[in-house]
Amino acid sequence: QTVLTTEDGQIVFVDTPGIHKAKNKLGEYMVNIAERSLNEVDVVLWLVEPSTFIGAGERHIIDQLKRVKTPVILVINKIDMVKKEDLLPAIDTYRKEYDFADIVPVSARSGDNTDELVKVILKYLPYGPQFYDEDTVTDQPERQIVAELIREKALHCLNEEIPHGIAVAIDRMKMERKVMHIDATIICERDSHKGIIIGKQGSMLKKIGSTARYEIERMLDCKVNLKLWVKVQKNWRDSDYMMKNFGYREDE
Repeated sequence: QTVLTTEDGQIVFVDTPGIHKAKNKLGEYMVNIAERSLNEVDVVLWLVEPSTFIGAGERHIIDQLKRVKTPVILVINKIDMVKKEDLLPAIDTYRKEYDFADIVPVSARSGDNTDELVKVILKYLPYGPQFYDEDTVTDQPERQIVAELIREKALHCLNEEIPHGIAVAIDRMKMERKVMHIDATIICERDSHKGIIIGKQGSMLKKIGSTARYEIERMLDCKVNLKLWVKVQKNWRDSDYMMKNFGYREDE
């Protein structure tokens, strides 16, 4: 969860996994979390790109949205990548498919119209006490955030060479002499994937480590010594035990 506090209110963003047709236990877990969240929040944001094409994946999500009573805001991202005259057809395409509470075009990269999105979200939130201090930006523990950052950078660097079947385990995280020392293991399902993640003479693993370290240093505001290893755990996405080890588990 990420927290945004403004003069007008406080928004707690819950970033859910994508809704898709599950192919393994991890996929089932992710979809269950996403679908359950739709009924537990005050407003749903559906983030899409400006396109007039609605595929099977989008229609599956629309079917799920039709089952909930929570107001849905359609957020069309990357408006800086299209001409204004091409944006209206995209809005009309989605409006015909579902009765959205609001539609807000934005650019996450440039920040264009994000202030308007915040105002629109606040319209649908109930009045109540402030849950978090004003300087709080997330309620996640540091180790979990670090693991997610490493995984995110790994997927970005690999550029879809490997499916999303990788996880990250933080083996050690300790501050020594004003330097945060982090040992982490990237888990994959196949030996061939391990080779891709490591790269020629370790080039890919070094790239993942350097990009992840930069983001971790920004977050922790200190120097970081990040060491990465790669380990194969075959079919971990179908193992309840392994999923729990990597932080994917249902509430008891």
